[in-house]
Amino acid sequence: MDWGMKNRLSRIIKPKTGHTVMLAVDHGYFMGPTTGLENFEVVKSLLPYADTLMLTRGALRNYIEPENDIPIVLRVSGGTSIIGKELLREGIIVSIKDAIKLNVSGLAFSIMVGSEFERDTLLGLTKVVDWGEEYGIPVVAVTAVGKEMGKDARYLSLASRMAAELGAHIVKTYYCENFEKVIDTCPAPIVMAGGKKIPEKDALEMTHKAIQCGATGVDMGRNIFQSEDPVAMIQAVRTVVHEKATPKEAFELFESEKKGKR
Repeated sequence: MDWGMKNRLSRIIKPKTGHTVMLAVDHGYFMGPTTGLENFEVVKSLLPYADTLMLTRGALRNYIEPENDIPIVLRVSGGTSIIGKELLREGIIVSIKDAIKLNVSGLAFSIMVGSEFERDTLLGLTKVVDWGEEYGIPVVAVTAVGKEMGKDARYLSLASRMAAELGAHIVKTYYCENFEKVIDTCPAPIVMAGGKKIPEKDALEMTHKAIQCGATGVDMGRNIFQSEDPVAMIQAVRTVVHEKATPKEAFELFESEKKGKR
């Protein structure tokens, strides 16, 4: 592995703990002004606590100051909207030249295994991986499976293993029952997707279970920026991921930080 690739990976996954807390705020590329991301003010308050920021090039240029030293994982797939008929038919939306100009540490591309447009997304991933290998930029494969499959270890294992076999350096996928099977059968590091907003205590318990199963970290968005106290929540998540805190300890920290701001 080239020095540049190693260096960028070390910026995403922290060598000291071997884990990462990625903050996913790329939802606007298909959902528009998502609740909590209307103007990115909450994101700015979260930057000191995130190891990596995943977002689009437009959001990066418009909302994040260039002086920030946070590693960027750039969303490079898209082309459909939440109200469109072909939500799962994403393509490449950023050139590698623009990604390099933005000095990104990683490229994020979604694959839709089991969907009608599976082949399109898988071939798109391989092109992005080729770019990454040529220029030393890690690729994060964001896995999704057909609706009828659900969050089942069989299908998430399939999607994650396929992503790794196609060259992804990191795989982002959902937590599920028997998550250890997904981890054990994927040769690339796995980060858990936070998914839809759930109660803070439940999100911290899910994070702990994922880390216990062997996940390298989390890429959490709505469960942080839509929390009743986003800063307290990301701090609590960090203690689970980097400090081996229990869900109880993390939730107590969340409650304490939240109460201290009243």
